[in-house]
Amino acid sequence: MTAHRTATAAAVAAAAPLLLLTWAAGPARAHGAPTNPVSRVVACSPEGGADNRTAACRAAIAANGAPFTAWDNLRVAGVGGRDRQVIPDGKLCSGNLPAYKGLDLARADWPSTRLTPGASFTLSYSSTIPHTGTFKLYLSKPGYDPSKPLTWSDLPTKPFATATDPALVNGAYRIRATLPSDRTGRQMLYTIWQNTSTTDTYYSCSDVVFPAAARGTGGGRTAPTEAPAARTTAPARAAAKATPTKSAAAPSPTPSAVATPSAARASAPDDLAPAADSSSGGGGSLPLVAGAGGAAALLLTVGVAFTLRRRR
Repeated sequence: MTAHRTATAAAVAAAAPLLLLTWAAGPARAHGAPTNPVSRVVACSPEGGADNRTAACRAAIAANGAPFTAWDNLRVAGVGGRDRQVIPDGKLCSGNLPAYKGLDLARADWPSTRLTPGASFTLSYSSTIPHTGTFKLYLSKPGYDPSKPLTWSDLPTKPFATATDPALVNGAYRIRATLPSDRTGRQMLYTIWQNTSTTDTYYSCSDVVFPAAARGTGGGRTAPTEAPAARTTAPARAAAKATPTKSAAAPSPTPSAVATPSAARASAPDDLAPAADSSSGGGGSLPLVAGAGGAAALLLTVGVAFTLRRRR
């Protein structure tokens, strides 16, 4: 009996690493949001620093009924490019997710980033796990009124910049583009990230402010310059690790853009309603067995123990 128990224990110990490996190879959490220009969900998150204490963020948290702890998890599954059909007017910043409804408040004092009309700039989009997909950047039309709910009619039909499968470098995607030259005052930079490696689409609102058009001595517009990096958010200052990936279609990243959010953010619970489906890489808790591979490893473990028991 002692020999049998010893053999069974040894078999289980030998099979356990297989189970753990397949468990670990299950769906990984993969989330993100723009940190520069800072998005509303990042600014009003617990990592938002001073932004989190502004009147707009306090109002958003109160309207939300809970803090924006999962700032990197504003995603909707199964949209498949039908953004304007699935996300209703007035709900663009929250993605129509009740867990983020405070982000849809119409007010003109949200934390913002100053940009320069017609300038080149780099959007930094922090992410925890690399994904394939396309980023689409929209800038609200001239005449946008931030005191009214954001609607699809406030945005052009076509984005002013896109990027497909950019590389994740130092915890962030960096998308370089040229801003439209005819915007002044407070505007909305709206970012859509449609994954192709999952069924998820991520939505984010970044409030930006453009100065009045600069004029030279001859009365013409001055030459565009690189848009200033007006802020460094708390998630951007954190030093978490991320795995770079290579992509043939990736644009050239700029080395000085925003860094990844803290590693602690990767373990924030999912509290979306509705929640993304199981293929999205989400889920608030670790699965008991990660897919078919985990089940196979579990069966292997049980089978070994059963066989040895039969051979007593």
